[in-house]
Amino acid sequence: MSLRNRPNENNVYETERLIIQPISVDDKEFIFELYNRPKFIKYIGDRHVKTVSDAENYIKNRFLPQFEKLGFGNYLVVTKDKGEKIGGVGIFEREGLEVVDIGFSLLEEFEGKGYAYEAAEKVKSIGMDEFGLKKISAITSKDNFSSQKLIEKLGLEFKNYVTLPNEDEELMYYETK
Repeated sequence: MSLRNRPNENNVYETERLIIQPISVDDKEFIFELYNRPKFIKYIGDRHVKTVSDAENYIKNRFLPQFEKLGFGNYLVVTKDKGEKIGGVGIFEREGLEVVDIGFSLLEEFEGKGYAYEAAEKVKSIGMDEFGLKKISAITSKDNFSSQKLIEKLGLEFKNYVTLPNEDEELMYYETK
């Protein structure tokens, strides 16, 4: 499989305030920063991205193959006004889940401004309208109330609790209605 620098280059999307583009190896420094934020580790998990090189490998081994296989995956969220990289949003095939999972994460300084909802709503519509997904799921920890609220605002409803393979934490599982 050939790994292009930026998968599906033409699949760059816009919302009112954001540019949403496939993550590429060019984003390795940003992924390193985001994945090592305390909030990311607390609510999403330690992905063992301890160096910029680890971030590059994570992108090459986790994100790019899914874009190659499915056409969608993890997207970088960039502000239109200043061109700042502020987070990631994506739809993922996740071991232990039968339905693809929407996920999102922003740098803390950009939270509370509606960016995560704006990006997640766009990616949800891309998945359903462009890729024909019938259902989308979401998982979150029991104490991540802001994510629970956003997931419900996206139109997903709580179904049950799940524990993913090789994990200990029981997570809340949501699915489109």
